[in-house]
Amino acid sequence: MDRSKEQELAWLRTIAGELATQTITRLEETLPWYGDMPPSRRSAVGLVAQTGISSFIQWYEDPSSTPWIASDVFGSAPRELLRSISLQETLQLIRVVVSVVEERVASRSEALRESILHYSRDVAFAAADVYARAAEARGLWDARLEALVVDSILTGESDDELPSRIAALGWHGDGEAAVLVGTSDRVVDVDQIRRTARHAGADVLIGLQGTRLVLVLGRMNPEVKEGRTSPAPLPFIDIAARLADGFSDGPIVLGPPVENLVEASRSARAALAGVAVARSWRGASRPVSADDLLPERALAGDGLARRTLIEQIYEPLVAQSGELLETLWCYLDNGRSLEATARELFVHPNTVRYRLKKVTELIGWNATGAREALILQSALIVGSIAQHGGRRAGRSKK
Repeated sequence: MDRSKEQELAWLRTIAGELATQTITRLEETLPWYGDMPPSRRSAVGLVAQTGISSFIQWYEDPSSTPWIASDVFGSAPRELLRSISLQETLQLIRVVVSVVEERVASRSEALRESILHYSRDVAFAAADVYARAAEARGLWDARLEALVVDSILTGESDDELPSRIAALGWHGDGEAAVLVGTSDRVVDVDQIRRTARHAGADVLIGLQGTRLVLVLGRMNPEVKEGRTSPAPLPFIDIAARLADGFSDGPIVLGPPVENLVEASRSARAALAGVAVARSWRGASRPVSADDLLPERALAGDGLARRTLIEQIYEPLVAQSGELLETLWCYLDNGRSLEATARELFVHPNTVRYRLKKVTELIGWNATGAREALILQSALIVGSIAQHGGRRAGRSKK
C-alpha cells in the first residue's frame, strides 16, 4: 500500500465519527420519515449509517481481501427495521450518507471520491438484493399460509387461529364469501386470477391441490369517489364467470354464499359435492351453482343437499299452506299440466296459476321450468321421506 493511501485511510478513520454525526443531522433535516420514527428505530437507522461508513473504510483499505456482503451494512440493524422502512427509504438513506461523505472527501482525493461512488453503487444493489430476498421469503410464506387457510376451509377443520391467519394474508373481502371449485393445469397463472378478481370487485384465496383448483371469493368494498353512488356489487356467479378462464376443461361449481370467510367450509362442501356430479346434468352451465345441482347431489348421497332441499323448499311449503304443497305435488305429478292439475283439485286453472306463483314467491324456484321442477320434485320426495315416509304430506293436512 502506498504512503498516500495509508494517509487517506488514517484520515478517514479520524473523521468516521464526525461523518456519522453529520449524517444523522442531515437525515433529520432532509428525510421527514426519519423524524417520525420512534427513538429505537432512529437509533437503528443511525447504526446502519455508521456501519456503512466503517465498512467503506475497510473496503477501501483492501477491496479484494474479503469481499464485503450486504450483512456488513445491514447486519447490525434489527429485523424490525427492514420491515419498517421501504426500499425507497433505504435508498434515500444511502443517498444522504454518500452525499455527506462525498462532500467531505471530494477535495481530498479524486481517487477517494471515485471509490465512495463505486462503493455506494454496490451498497444500493445490495440493499435491493436484501429487500428482494425478504420479499421472496415473504411470498413463499404467504403462499404456504394461503394453502393452509384454503385447506382448512375445504376440510372444515377450522380453529381459533383461522381468523388471524386470514388477517395475516391481508384479506380484503367484506361480508359474504363463496367457494369456486374446478380443475386446472398444475401451472396456474395466479397473478392473472388475482387481477381478474380485483377488477370484478372481489378478493380471492387460491388453492391448487393436484389438478383441483379452489378459489375462495369475497367481495371488496368499492372505493367511491365524492359525488358518485356506490356501484352495485356483482353476484358471485358473475364473478365466477369472469374467473372461468383460469380453469381447464371440466365443470366449475360455485358453492352457496355464506356469511363470512370463517363459515366458507359449508360453501366448499357444496361446491365439492357439485363437482362430483356436475357431468350428470347435460345442460349444466359453466360455472354452475351448487344449488342448481341439488337433485344430483342428493341422489349421490350428499346429506347437505338433502338438508338444503328440505330446509329451503319442503319445510317452508309445509309451514305456509297445505294447499300450496298439494297443488305443487299435483302439478308435478301431472306433467306440469295446468288443466290436469285443475281437474284433480277441482279448481279453475287460474287458481293453479295463482298458487304456483305463490310457491315461487315463497321459495324462489319456479315450478313451470323443467329444471326447477326437477329440483322441487326432489325436495318433495326427500322432505316426505324425512318427515314421515309418506308421499303426500300436504294431503293429510287438508
